[in-house]
Amino acid sequence: MRELQKLDLLDYIAEFRAFFAREKDIGLLGDIKKNYKFITELQKYDLSPMPQVKPLDDELKRLEKSGLLSLNEIFEFVKIVRYFFYLKRISFEGVPKEWIDSIEIPSEISEIATYFDDRGELEESLDERLISIRRALKENKEAIKERLRSLSNSPKLAPYLVDRQIHYVNEEETLLVRGGFAQVLKGTVAGRSSGGFFYVAPEEILKLKEKEAALLSRLEEIKREWAKKISSVFHKWVKFLSFIDKEFDRFDHYRARILFAKSKNLNIILPKDNRKIVLKGFEHPALKDPKPVDVDFEGKVLIITGVNAGGKTMLLKSILGAAFLASELIPMKIDPKSSIGNFKKIIPIIEDPQNVKNDISTFAGRMMAFSELLSQKEALIGVDEIELGTDSDEAATLFKVLLDELMKRDLKIVLTTHHKRLAALMAENPRVDLVAALYDEERGVPTYKFLQGIIGKSYAFETAARYGIPKYLIKRAEREFGEDRQKISKLIERGSELQRELSVKNEELQRRLDEVKRLKESLERERDFLHEELRREKERLSLQYNEAVKMAREAIKAKEVRESHRLLNRAAKSLENVKIKPKEQNVQIEPGDTVRYKKSVGEVVSIKKKEALVDFEGIRMRVPVAELKPAKKIKKRPKAHLSLTKSAQTLSMRLDLHGLRSDEAIEKTDKFISDALLAGFDEVLIYHGIGSGRLARSVREFLKNHPKVVSIEDAPPNMGGYGATLVKL
Repeated sequence: MRELQKLDLLDYIAEFRAFFAREKDIGLLGDIKKNYKFITELQKYDLSPMPQVKPLDDELKRLEKSGLLSLNEIFEFVKIVRYFFYLKRISFEGVPKEWIDSIEIPSEISEIATYFDDRGELEESLDERLISIRRALKENKEAIKERLRSLSNSPKLAPYLVDRQIHYVNEEETLLVRGGFAQVLKGTVAGRSSGGFFYVAPEEILKLKEKEAALLSRLEEIKREWAKKISSVFHKWVKFLSFIDKEFDRFDHYRARILFAKSKNLNIILPKDNRKIVLKGFEHPALKDPKPVDVDFEGKVLIITGVNAGGKTMLLKSILGAAFLASELIPMKIDPKSSIGNFKKIIPIIEDPQNVKNDISTFAGRMMAFSELLSQKEALIGVDEIELGTDSDEAATLFKVLLDELMKRDLKIVLTTHHKRLAALMAENPRVDLVAALYDEERGVPTYKFLQGIIGKSYAFETAARYGIPKYLIKRAEREFGEDRQKISKLIERGSELQRELSVKNEELQRRLDEVKRLKESLERERDFLHEELRREKERLSLQYNEAVKMAREAIKAKEVRESHRLLNRAAKSLENVKIKPKEQNVQIEPGDTVRYKKSVGEVVSIKKKEALVDFEGIRMRVPVAELKPAKKIKKRPKAHLSLTKSAQTLSMRLDLHGLRSDEAIEKTDKFISDALLAGFDEVLIYHGIGSGRLARSVREFLKNHPKVVSIEDAPPNMGGYGATLVKL
């Protein structure tokens, strides 16, 4: 809560909480990627609202200890179960379907869900006694109304009645009467009016009320009986009830985020598995009509400098606030193309830490906070006015050393400062990003806009003038500030101006690029249109050509010469409109040329009429010359040659190593295996004998480590047994 207050997110989170079906922490448990996928897929469905349910932690603890629940408490569980029955009727797909299909509701729990009506009352069909008691209660209430109506219209009582209304005093129905009423009305005085009249509960009504109380007492006994029965069943299924209660909360988290996003046209950002923060169009929810924030923070430290009251602190809060909302998958006003890293902790050091009671100064509080940061990992830290409470020159050097140390750890730090020395000391570090708050000098007000890559001027003198400090005092301060420092400030200011000019030029360039893009898209649409026109024209010409050919054939078949000539003339005239010049082959293809045919490149071996014999890396094909295109000459791959020292006919499949030393045997075995591989053998036999076993072990150890040996095993008894090894290659 304290962090939310520091980041000005309390009201926003309270607004988000209003979408929960019951009060709970905003934290969403489980794998964040799976939760994001569930939310994304669930957005497709228009579901009924979830029932309002009270927290049931205490009730679950009582059930674990075989405690008794009231029917009202039982009905809270029933509402959850009924909602899951509703969800099971929805035709979900993907992750929501897998989730709802995995939830099996026990039959005993399902049956209990039918015991109640929509108001949480036991169904009368459940117990015949309920029918008779509720009927008796209804009749008794009608009797009370009828008797009161009769008394208020009684001629005997009329002189004593102040009015004919029914007055409720201490939950009792009474009549307002004057003194002397006892002669005609028996009852109990329930109170006096300000006018001195009496509120009287008639004796007949009191008897009927006693009857009603007895009926209600009997009804409560029946309810307790059923509450005891149901509590006994719930105790049996307490683990399931605990599970479905948590799943209800989980689904409530998803639904609340979806409904909140739809209500304000917000987006949910899934944190990336990195430490980068790239905000596009982020609007802090605490601001009214805020200017969207764009920040590219890829380094370790972001230093925000510039004008007083120019939005530096709010930019810091925006960066940390966006990271917090993303970490909890809470919707926010942001461009979905934004990228936010994943942080285990978000630590804002914003307020003045001075504490009189604890005797802590501002600077001492800052030092305590930084000493704690040295033990943090995977955190995003925001420090407002880092040099607060001490000399800026000394602090700049001290905080530079501290920041250098923190950058060695897995931390990301955003800080604001009015002083330029720290920013200047850190500026050359490639892991440090700079952002400056801009100032409108013509109007003399902050713009609440930011530029990256520069150190901003504080505009202290301009701000003082804006808030009413006399000009002569400001002039004196400027003189005492010194010419050298003024020059430095002017250089910084000039850098800001150049950066602003560059920003304007970039915007103009982007505008032109967008215009070129639109023009390109327009030309592409025009090209597609012309291609379509060409296709239709080709179809039209083809039809005319076929029609001309048809006419020519009819002319040939005509029996009369005159009719034949007439048809031929019509065909010739029709054909004049469809003459298409054949595409000329401008490039001459000759033997020895490198050419491309479809996706293959090869060399022309010979040409015969309209066909060419082309060699495609050893494969020769005859292809039409018209379909060949010149290509760059390809380097010929060297041909591989393989020679065998022995033929398979002369090479034996057996090797005898008897009587050899281990090194000689291994040398011969190595050569034998190589020859066998070249000959194409897949199995050979090596005789080494049994003896002391040393030779056999050496040979087998060599064979086990040979890259071309698949396996080794003892030879069959008829081929040498333990004295030989069968080798598979």
